[in-house]
Amino acid sequence: MNRPDLFTTSCILIGSVPVLLIILGLCVLTGLQISNPEAFVETVIDPSVVDSLVLTLSASAMATLLLSILGTPLAYILARKSFVAKKFIEGLIDLPLIIPHTVAGIIIYLLFMHQGLIGQPALLVDIRFEETFSGIVIAMFFVSIPYYVNTVREGFSHIPVRLENVARSLGATPGMAFLHITLPLTTRHLLTGGLMAWGRGVSEFAAVIMIAYHPMIISTLIYQRFNTGGLYAATAVACVMVFFSFLIFILIRIISGRILNEVQ
Repeated sequence: MNRPDLFTTSCILIGSVPVLLIILGLCVLTGLQISNPEAFVETVIDPSVVDSLVLTLSASAMATLLLSILGTPLAYILARKSFVAKKFIEGLIDLPLIIPHTVAGIIIYLLFMHQGLIGQPALLVDIRFEETFSGIVIAMFFVSIPYYVNTVREGFSHIPVRLENVARSLGATPGMAFLHITLPLTTRHLLTGGLMAWGRGVSEFAAVIMIAYHPMIISTLIYQRFNTGGLYAATAVACVMVFFSFLIFILIRIISGRILNEVQ
């Protein structure tokens, strides 16, 4: 067995720092729960915690689904076409990465509140965003846009255009070439982008509470428990969230890996 060289050893030592930081954080978080397991079990089975967790996961999943429908065509155009306003559009897509989350929340609120540019006409067809599931989804959708679009755009950029041209020469329409050639070859990036967008939505707090403090997503519930019950009450809910998020990410990785193997 070859011994690692100096560069490899250095990379391992330096790269272990962020991993160690995460491990230490998890140890500190779970250590408080081990000292009082009965209270932790009560938190796990608390209906308000369960409802908040389900709400968070389902709202983020819905936001990711919307992104897959609306963001995939955008990512394809940005990857394949050159046009005058392309850099401007790319800058707009990256904007949610840069602006503070509270600013994103203000933008969402101004657009979707009862008197907002979108919220007011939506009320005419009995669609409300303030303090509703729909408002949570919209906030998560907004902050997740760059994570999905940029990842999928990179995937489309790696697919040679000549493959689509060959399909076109054999009689396929542009849409058929996209659905049967380009899209399947971008499966890995589609899954990665969706996973990143979903995770981004789950972690959002500031943008969501601007439009919908109630019903409470898990981040809002942790904040509320911290203010009313102190550090332990907040960390108990946080520990539940970390556990379920980690479990779901592992399951998604396993499922996506099997899907990629089938595609390949």
